[in-house]
Amino acid sequence: MADRPLLMLDVDGPIAPYGGFRRPGGYRTHRVQSRTWRQRQLDQGVRNPKPLRVWLHPDHGPSLLALPYRPVWATAWREEADELLAPLLGLPRFPYVNWESMHHGDPDGLHWKTRQLVAWADQQPFAWVDDEIEPQDTEWIAANHPGPALTLKIDHRYGLRPEHFAQLTAWAEELDC
Repeated sequence: MADRPLLMLDVDGPIAPYGGFRRPGGYRTHRVQSRTWRQRQLDQGVRNPKPLRVWLHPDHGPSLLALPYRPVWATAWREEADELLAPLLGLPRFPYVNWESMHHGDPDGLHWKTRQLVAWADQQPFAWVDDEIEPQDTEWIAANHPGPALTLKIDHRYGLRPEHFAQLTAWAEELDC
C-alpha cells in the first residue's frame, strides 16, 4: 500500500457537488452538523444556523476505495470530512492535510492549497482532485514537485463522474510501467 500514489481529495465540488439548479442524478441529500460551517454562519450574523446541506453519491465510497491510491482529505473540511462525510459514504478514516493557512492569496496566483499539497506529498506521486485547479497550479506542480503528479479539475456542479475514476485508475496504472 505504501507504494501507491496519494489521492488528494477536495470535498466541495468533487465529493459534494454544489451550485447547480438541482441535485445531480444518483446523489442523495444529507444535512450535517459541521462545526466549521456553523461558526462561519454565526460570524456572518446568522442567529440559528441550519445544518449544512450536502449532496453525496452512495457509490463514491466503494469507488474511491477501489482506486489504487492512498486517499488523503485535501479540503477545508479537514477532520470533519472523516467525522461527518466518511460514515455517510462508507469510508474508513483518511489522513487529512492540516493546512498552515487557508484561503490566502498567493504571490504567483496559485490556489491556496497548491504549495502546501506539494510540501505535504513530500516527493511522493500524487493525484489532486479539486474543482478549483487552474493551469498555473498544474504548471507550478510540474516545475516544483520531483515526483509524478496529476491534477484533475472537476466541475463543481456534477462532482466525480465515472470517467474521472477511469482517468485516475489509468494514471496510477501508468506509474507501474
